[in-house]
This record gives sequence, structure tokens and C-alpha cells, in this order.
Amino acid sequence: MKHIILITGAGKGIGRAIALEFARAIRHHPDFEPVLVLSSRTTADLESISLECRAEGALTDTITADLSDMADVRQLSAHIAERYDRIDCLVNNAGVGRFGSLFDMTEADFDYTMSTNLKGTFFLTQALFAMMERQRSGHIFFITSVAATKAFKHSAIYCMSKFGQRGLVETTRLYARKCNVRITDVQPGAVHTPMWGEVSDEMQSLMMMPEDIALPIVQAYLHPARTVVEEIVLRPTGGDLQEE
Repeated sequence: MKHIILITGAGKGIGRAIALEFARAIRHHPDFEPVLVLSSRTTADLESISLECRAEGALTDTITADLSDMADVRQLSAHIAERYDRIDCLVNNAGVGRFGSLFDMTEADFDYTMSTNLKGTFFLTQALFAMMERQRSGHIFFITSVAATKAFKHSAIYCMSKFGQRGLVETTRLYARKCNVRITDVQPGAVHTPMWGEVSDEMQSLMMMPEDIALPIVQAYLHPARTVVEEIVLRPTGGDLQEE
């Protein structure tokens, strides 16, 4: 049976690594037939990762969408409903952040972060969880952050958004347990992704890589449906990067 898997923010970083890891899982699980629905704001990024996943034997479907735009969120959920009429896995990976002193953050910084990390994530989850509830099956991954449970001095707005996502995770789980849907909260520490911008070689050596996050996600999905990995916390071996 084909597995319809939607990955948001699939064009770069952790999302890209997750897509590729799902595709590579075919090598070790011959009965696993993923249809990777890849979503991102940048069409060129989607075309690139789609080619890589197809080279591994996975079917792909790309749709350009910005989760901060509710019209795009509605279009994305409608695409899943109309084309597939089911959803087996939603990876809520798309996320943004702006960082700096508490006193330097602006309303634009707040709206930019919250519109994707909270509003977009909430309404996409709402729409697709309803499909899973009707199916009485499915798996939702939320890529939150260690910043969902721990404050960082220069991440006030980002932490707010991730603490908020954590609330959505726990609330959705209450519904999911009644209809055989699995919910996994993935909390990565520092991962070398484009969100960080330019980083020194020294700092990069202290960070994880996107593929470190992707592998346990795919493994959790491939667990027997009777089992749910509720939480995955991953940190660099040396711990969280410290802020001055």
C-alpha cells in the first residue's frame, strides 16, 4: 500500500533530509511505497529534492506553498484531499525564526514568526488531522525544538512560537489517542541549517546535521502501528550552544 507523506519545509535543511531519508528507506523495506508530497516556498528547491528522492525510487509530488499565507495552507490541504483522499503522515517541519535582544524585536519579527510556526502549523494540522480521524489512522510529526521547553536569551519570539507548538502537540494528542493516530514531538537542539546563516567552522563542529534528525523520524514512522514514539529529543553531544 502506498503511504501518502506530506513534508512541509521540504526544500532545505531538516525537511530536505527527512524527505531523502523516507526515500532511502525503500532500500531496507521493500514493501514500503512512499508518495512524498513535498512542500516549500521555493520551487527550485522542490525540484532539486524531488529528483533526489525519485532517484531512490520514491514517487514525489511537489507543491509550492508558504504556510504564513492562509490561502496556501487551504490549497495544500485541498490538494491532499482531492488528489489522494487520504493522508498517512504529516511532517510539520516548516518553521522560521528571527533572533536578537528582547528589546530589539519588532512587530514585523513577531508576525513573521508566528504566522508560520503557529498559525500555519495549526490550520494545516487541523485540516489534515480531520482526515486521519475519519481514517482512524495516521502519524503527525511536529518538528518543534529544545526551545519548546527551554528559554534562550536571544530567542524570545522563537521560543514563544515553539512553546506554543508544544501546546498544540499535547492537545492534538488527546484527540489522536481516541482514533488510532500517532503523534510525535521532535525536539532538536542546534542543527546546521540555513536558518543559522553563516556560521564559523568552530561553531559548525558543535552542531548536529539535518540527517541526524531525519533518521529517527523515519524509524519512528516505520514502527508497528500499535506503537508510538511520543517524543524524540536530540542534542549535540556537547549540549546546547550557550548564549552570552
